[in-house]
Amino acid sequence: MTLYIKNARFIDWQNLTFTNTDIQVSEGKDGGIKLIDSIPIFPSDPAKVVDAKGKFVTRSFGCGHHHIYSTLARGMPAPAKTPENFIEILKYVWWHLDKNLDLEMIKASALASALYCAKNGVTFVIDHHASPFNIEGSLFTIKEAFDSIGLSHLLCYEISDRDGEKIRDKGLAETKNYLKAGNQGHVGLHASFTVGNTCLEKAITLARDYNTGIHIHVAEDMSDQDHCQQNHNKRVVQRLYDAGGLDLKGSVFAHCIHLDKNEKTILRESKVWVAQNVESNLNNNVGLADVANYGDRIMLGTDGMHSDMFRSAKATFYQGLGTEGISFPGIYERFRNIHRFIKENGFQGDNENNLVILDYNAPTIMNQDNFLGHFVYGIDSSHAESVISSGRLIVEDKKLVTGNEEDILRFAREMGNKLWKKLK
Repeated sequence: MTLYIKNARFIDWQNLTFTNTDIQVSEGKDGGIKLIDSIPIFPSDPAKVVDAKGKFVTRSFGCGHHHIYSTLARGMPAPAKTPENFIEILKYVWWHLDKNLDLEMIKASALASALYCAKNGVTFVIDHHASPFNIEGSLFTIKEAFDSIGLSHLLCYEISDRDGEKIRDKGLAETKNYLKAGNQGHVGLHASFTVGNTCLEKAITLARDYNTGIHIHVAEDMSDQDHCQQNHNKRVVQRLYDAGGLDLKGSVFAHCIHLDKNEKTILRESKVWVAQNVESNLNNNVGLADVANYGDRIMLGTDGMHSDMFRSAKATFYQGLGTEGISFPGIYERFRNIHRFIKENGFQGDNENNLVILDYNAPTIMNQDNFLGHFVYGIDSSHAESVISSGRLIVEDKKLVTGNEEDILRFAREMGNKLWKKLK
């Protein structure tokens, strides 16, 4: 079925021009849009028409680093010990949680996260998953959930040595099976301090075999650098560079907080993209990076804190005022850089037929000249009224079209209770 949007005030996401127009939206991963003068009537070809009168239409959004496995953590029981540093946060909170996930919980997490992404205007998700005692089938479970909601995605499993060689090899096998089945994805790694040389070598070889990149946490905390220098006599980015991890297609390095001048130079001269996750960094008290010298391949993520890219952009802007003197155009570019990442690396699911209709009734005029001021101080995810993913309407009038919201959240609560009992 052809989709049309009438009475749109279309905002070109790249040059920010405003056009009053009707829009024809073609369906599919390779579909696009056409700005038209009026909507044609074809009696033999029924069309879905969405009226955007008084509203704005623009490109939808993407998340550069998510952890859907943390969806059921909201309100979870307190850890057995109050963490005193980043390693203890991992040990007593996140590693305790991911060890207790089963495939039903993973499915619930993925469905709920996809629901929140969709309603926030996010149609493409780069996810980094962990469930060390339920690895087999985990990526396929997430894919099925995301596909059912209508989101495009780039998935990976975070392989590491923290639970032993057997579980490491299961992570490698799940990744290989997922990529071999023709799915686009990364080869995921947790972080340098949990990844031995054999693990790193196998992961990079696997990434080369399937023409993709690695997705890894890099120097999120200074402990990652300390471990690398003590065990490998080099810093993290240098270690990954020496192993061949920086010349792969579409690698994503998350966080990259504690880098020295040489590491920043290596990043700038590589093909790697950095995923910035300010709120998570503040929450874990690991520090804030001045990324002004990291190059122009920086995109925004949530690190599983939520599924709201407007929220991430605003937090990054306010933090960036103090650390790098970020500008309105600078934060908007970083917010939109995920489209460039996807296009440059040949991934699918983020064409122009991914749109969001914003019901933003501002108290002042919004136009090309002042849009960025509204982007930072006005528009937020609550204004996302309808969302189109790969030419398909997935949210209409703030309601999910591709699934039953209440059923999804009921299932998530059921699985959350099950998980929390295990955590206690």
